[in-house]
Amino acid sequence: MADKLDKDLIGATDPNLKEFFSHGGKLIIYHGWNDQLITAHNSIDYYNSVAAKMGGPNKIDASFRLFMAPGMNHCSGGDGPSRIDPVSALEQWVEKGTAPDKIIASHATASNQVDRTRPLCPYPQVAQYTGTGNSDDAANFTCVREK
Repeated sequence: MADKLDKDLIGATDPNLKEFFSHGGKLIIYHGWNDQLITAHNSIDYYNSVAAKMGGPNKIDASFRLFMAPGMNHCSGGDGPSRIDPVSALEQWVEKGTAPDKIIASHATASNQVDRTRPLCPYPQVAQYTGTGNSDDAANFTCVREK
């Protein structure tokens, strides 16, 4: 019974999102690379399985984005920038048609002072320092595809 309940009602592993996408559904997933509870590779594997099922990354780009957060623990926290607002990015995408090409994440000290920002880039892109300016400022990074 539990397997049927998980698979049919609340399962989150089915890569066939055709019906969801055909109704205009938009999906943003984020995952911390330092997640101590669920390996970050699970989210990458899911993204890749959806891409494979739906005809490749170019076929899902208009509906699905995965953002990997370096240094972020499970859902938040950690040494890396982990304060993010995927809901606002999703809202802009759904209501204004502006797909997120990055989401700015921040890190704060114990006294709640932001000391670092970074762009989280849509997978498989990563943030790359431009080589000029403060390396703790997201404005000095660009999203590039890893080689």
